[in-house]
Amino acid sequence: MRRPFASSIGVTCAAALALPLAPSAVAADAGPGRTAPAATRAAVTTGAGTPGSTQSLPLRPLGPDRASDAAVFGLAPRSVRHFSLVGVIWDDPGTELHGRVQVRVRAADTGAWSGWQDVETHNADHAADPGTAERASGRVRGATAPLWVGESNGVEIRVRAETGPDAEPEAGSGPTGSTAGEGAGEGSEESAPLLPSGMRLELVDPGEAAPPGGSPAESSGESSEEGSGEDAGRNPVDGSTGPAADAPRTGVMSAGAAAASAANAPLVPLGATGIPALTRAETEEEYHVLRGTETAGQRANPHIGPRPGIVTRSGWGADESLREKEFVYTDKVGAAFVHHSASGNTYTCAEAPSVIRGIYRYHTGSMGWRDIGYNFLVDKCGKIYEGRAGGVANPVLGAHTLGFNSGTMGVAVLGTFDTTGPPTAAVTGVAQLTAWKLGLHDADPSAKTYLTSDGGNLYAKGTKVRLNVISGHRDGFNTVCPGGKLYDRLGTVRSAAAGYQGR
Repeated sequence: MRRPFASSIGVTCAAALALPLAPSAVAADAGPGRTAPAATRAAVTTGAGTPGSTQSLPLRPLGPDRASDAAVFGLAPRSVRHFSLVGVIWDDPGTELHGRVQVRVRAADTGAWSGWQDVETHNADHAADPGTAERASGRVRGATAPLWVGESNGVEIRVRAETGPDAEPEAGSGPTGSTAGEGAGEGSEESAPLLPSGMRLELVDPGEAAPPGGSPAESSGESSEEGSGEDAGRNPVDGSTGPAADAPRTGVMSAGAAAASAANAPLVPLGATGIPALTRAETEEEYHVLRGTETAGQRANPHIGPRPGIVTRSGWGADESLREKEFVYTDKVGAAFVHHSASGNTYTCAEAPSVIRGIYRYHTGSMGWRDIGYNFLVDKCGKIYEGRAGGVANPVLGAHTLGFNSGTMGVAVLGTFDTTGPPTAAVTGVAQLTAWKLGLHDADPSAKTYLTSDGGNLYAKGTKVRLNVISGHRDGFNTVCPGGKLYDRLGTVRSAAAGYQGR
């Protein structure tokens, strides 16, 4: 007789999922890649956080670089409303930015200006797959990676085009192609193909999290983006500009927040800010409930790691009005792609929820995605966070690895790990998470599997590729992500995850 397990599951286990993990009552009847309507539940009284905002400023020509004669766009030093995260976006998501993006900011508390900081320009590989509704929405834009800079109230930026044989324009562009940014000056036509059109600086204020147990109220698509005159912000839903009004907040959980929380109903009560860790025995008991149908071997010896603690979207303060309402699912989670957020390493662990709120607002409002792209995020202290809405135990379709989002999960470690090694706690967090989530689908973290590409710059659409069950982003796409130092630790992640599964 199986002993009772953690009370966090409680009576909601009556709504148990059947693997491939059906997306609970929130998304009954949703098949691979299909949407399911978000559920509405009874209103729950909560606190509300302060809404964030995004300032969107068009970049201007600054004149050619003196040394290389390359085109330079940017903005002179200026005072702006408070922000903590920056990025650059442009019109065409299929166009890459061949150049160097650097920003410096003025700290809001001291008034001191930072030195120049590089912004990672190669971000097109974090995207929804070709042919999906998310990719073809018409709202998606090209973008750099977001960079966390801390609370600031001044900014200066410069974008310098690459020159030389490796700085070729995109196919189909020419000397009379689209101009780089708005208000291009004389002589900009020749260099325009090297910089994408419509470049804008995005200054993101992530807002404040709701008090424990709270969640920001839904705003019916209203934007809190704002600006003045030509620098007016854009509505995160349709990209329109205009006067801003902060999204309304109430003390009642919105339908969107309730739906996102209800997607985790088999694990925790509605409104929970965290999903508690379970022992191995408790996790195996939960596994039998979630699975529904099992082979004799799975019943006798399920290979699944203990469920780690996970901060829910409510816990990190997600404003559910920013995302699209429906959840989209894939058929299973047979592999995991590990990423770094490329947002820098200067954040503190206490700031991690703010970093995630900033990335979420950048992905949805600035880049035009339906939700944050990653399924999970892990901070430098090893804490795990729920990413894209739809339920942590469900096969939620993400937008993390162009060409390989179907049948996989995306895990981003907050930070930049090209030359800096990831903290051991973060590596352990990734191993614990993948041991549990892959275990729900009987995937061996130390094995290899076959995935079929939906199209990318490394594998053509339809190509069947043999990859590690836990792979780095660069294994599926020609990119530096997840940074060389984190990539070198993936062997440790695989062996540790397999150990947690008892293999």
